[in-house]
Amino acid sequence: MDDFVLARVIHVLSVVLWIGGVAFVTLVLLPGMKTVQPPSAWPEQFERLEGRFSWQARLTTILTGASGFYMLHVLDAWERFSDPSYWWLYAMSAIWVIFTLILFVVEPLVLHKWFKRRAKTHPESTLVWVQRLHRVLLLASLITVAGAVAGVHGG
Repeated sequence: MDDFVLARVIHVLSVVLWIGGVAFVTLVLLPGMKTVQPPSAWPEQFERLEGRFSWQARLTTILTGASGFYMLHVLDAWERFSDPSYWWLYAMSAIWVIFTLILFVVEPLVLHKWFKRRAKTHPESTLVWVQRLHRVLLLASLITVAGAVAGVHGG
């Protein structure tokens, strides 16, 4: 297996684990928090369970970015960013930047503190806000994945 094929395998597997994890958190874990009683206990439960996924999300976003950058470099495909038919490259880059900033900057420096403070006083509305944010991120990610798959295969 040559280096490029290995990079593509790492890229696809990383995206599957990363966005699959986001789908699980969005579609299974967060809705399940509504059943935690009393409602004030869900934030701690969510942080404990979601925290187990955060290492995977961080690792897979690093692998996704590194392998994507490597493939662009090997193909010398930078000019594709100037072609509107490669819109999915912009989308992949934007999704990667957004998640990277959230996982490595916003979440540890701002979001955890805000979440804990707000969830203590308004647990139900905090859950609604977190669910909405995750749904938007998941939808944008799935549109991007669909566009990238179609784009890579001539669609």
